[in-house]
Amino acid sequence: MTSSSDNSQQLDTVRIERLELDCIIGINPWERLTKQRITIDIEMNADLSAAGKSDAIEDTINYRDISKAVTAEIEESSYGLVEALGARVVELCLEDERTQSVEVTVRKPGAVRKATAVGVVIRRSR
Repeated sequence: MTSSSDNSQQLDTVRIERLELDCIIGINPWERLTKQRITIDIEMNADLSAAGKSDAIEDTINYRDISKAVTAEIEESSYGLVEALGARVVELCLEDERTQSVEVTVRKPGAVRKATAVGVVIRRSR
């Protein structure tokens, strides 16, 4: 059995699953006329050990604040591509300096016949 003697930081994950939002999304003229439902999954990786010890919300990534910021931004937005929408959500998540990396999945239900949803996964890290 070998032991790791490196000083690498352990990362934990704050997850928001299936955030359902309505926004203008799409490149077709008819898609620009009315809001459509999308779903967003967010995984933010950070060292959450301070919060584990203190039990204080100030020591963690507040998923409620992230959800509110994403909701406010996206429901008032008008993107053509889910890629651009996902990239903006990633930017919002990285505003908290504790976030070391983030993965955002954006799904657009009903966009392709015979598929439950289409979408993208955007991953970024510091």
